[in-house]
Amino acid sequence: MTRLRLHAVVLFVVIVAALAGCGSGSSSDESSAYSGTLEGSLSVSAAASLRDAFDAIGDGFTAANPGVEVVFNFDSSSNLATQILEGAPAGVFASADEANMARLAGEVDGDPVIFARNELVIVTRPDNPAGISGLVDLADAGIISLCGEEVPCGRYAAEAFVLAGVTIDESKVTRGQNVTATLTAVTEGDAVAAVVYATDAIAAGDAVEWVDIPTEHDVLASYPIGVLAGAGDSELARAFVDFVLGPDGHAVLGEHGFLPPA
Repeated sequence: MTRLRLHAVVLFVVIVAALAGCGSGSSSDESSAYSGTLEGSLSVSAAASLRDAFDAIGDGFTAANPGVEVVFNFDSSSNLATQILEGAPAGVFASADEANMARLAGEVDGDPVIFARNELVIVTRPDNPAGISGLVDLADAGIISLCGEEVPCGRYAAEAFVLAGVTIDESKVTRGQNVTATLTAVTEGDAVAAVVYATDAIAAGDAVEWVDIPTEHDVLASYPIGVLAGAGDSELARAFVDFVLGPDGHAVLGEHGFLPPA
């Protein structure tokens, strides 16, 4: 675990404790006020890297509101933004970057809020047979799995390579539709290594080896969330966003390895 991540996880725990103990916190109060009073179905489009955390958040939200069903659509933020612009139904959008949220500027009701951050890491096959110790080793290690160039994790990886002064021949790169597919290329043996989010490396467990990227070469991903103007039930959509921003949501995000928003 990097020093930044260790410090940030501790900070996230402190933030959650403070929110839980603060009776006047707006997000906490709003989440409590909605609890048990809502009904209906909510469609949430969320970045693929949020799958495990949002599945758990969804369980907590529906447990507090038994009359609610939350339907998730997980994919790359770029694909989700395109789907929404083409008319796909969604009440809430949670992106892995601010750029794709900005694409929906005319579709978002109010200002999006950054609710979490994420680091990049290198993952390899178990026991790291290629002996990869950093980004520079990826240049001649074999087939490397990266997210698509238009996908947030692909753009973040490109920025990290620039910071590290590393160039990888595209002929040695396999591109994933989203971060889940990118990591799967390593676990299924189609690539020797991949650059993914730390949270995905944590979720993969013993299926991969984790190699830190030095802070000076790493790129932090910011995750904004917003209610979409076309939400069928804006109260329900806002209640879900409040839950994500409240102490229960923060606790789940921290448990899954996400960093606090700032």
